[in-house]
Amino acid sequence: MNQTLDDIDDELKLFLPKEFNFVENINYLARDRNECLYHIDNNTVSKAIQIGDETLIIEVSSVNDKYLDIRFLGESKPSPMLREEVACYVREWFDLERDLQPFYSMAKEDPLLGPAVNSFYGLRIIGILDLFEALCWGILGQQINLSFAYTLKRRLVEKFGRSVIHGDVTYWVFPSPEDIASLSPTELESLRMTKKKAEYIIGVADLMVQGKLTKDLLLTVGNHQQAEITLVKIRGIGPWTANYVLMRCLRYPCAFPIDDVGLHNAIKQRLGKDLKPDKEEILKLAINWKGWESYATFYLWRFLY
Repeated sequence: MNQTLDDIDDELKLFLPKEFNFVENINYLARDRNECLYHIDNNTVSKAIQIGDETLIIEVSSVNDKYLDIRFLGESKPSPMLREEVACYVREWFDLERDLQPFYSMAKEDPLLGPAVNSFYGLRIIGILDLFEALCWGILGQQINLSFAYTLKRRLVEKFGRSVIHGDVTYWVFPSPEDIASLSPTELESLRMTKKKAEYIIGVADLMVQGKLTKDLLLTVGNHQQAEITLVKIRGIGPWTANYVLMRCLRYPCAFPIDDVGLHNAIKQRLGKDLKPDKEEILKLAINWKGWESYATFYLWRFLY
């Protein structure tokens, strides 16, 4: 288990597991220049995070992959309790509590995953810790390319989110369900998203405002299958979106977005085939991935983006 190495003044240091490479994780985070919720500069990542009623700006770096260095930017110094919550946030963001040794042992013997873990060793599934953000990102990404999904997210965040400024940098915080639930679909359509996506996002926000959909609820339903069933009952959330949220927010390593086009294209590319694999073929290829389907998918995605 990761522990705090040091806790002084305006910084924290967190121990890192052996199977972690900060540069690989930074490279993933930097894959799209249109990202609006964090900033990458000189191998550091900084972002605004909401902890209760507090909005903090943190900067995360690593000198030697032995620990993460977390700096608090701005004049205010968080309390010891708040600092521990930030440490927990960063551990979950980088999935630091996950023991990847079993995954790597399996993957190195797998013809598809072997090259992936060799290429991206130390990469973690970077989390989207806020359930509403994860669901919105999944909905926005339905049936459009990744570049346009980032554009829609930026428009949504800059129109309805909150910002804090440090130096000459503006940091954005994703809109809350309360920010969105009372909007009309037309207000979201003005961002150039479809009417259906606007309705889906407002519907999810309304469920969360009413307390009918929460992260804790999904984590206590029993297992990932039950969590998926709960999610797909919501208008606008199908198996792909549900499993994406199970991967990135709820942290189920067995979540498997098997219908993902990117996964299909990555497998097609790695196998050197002319046609994308069908579901039956993917299930055969994934027979040894049991329990690690999310990490297998994430590593194969990395060949493409």
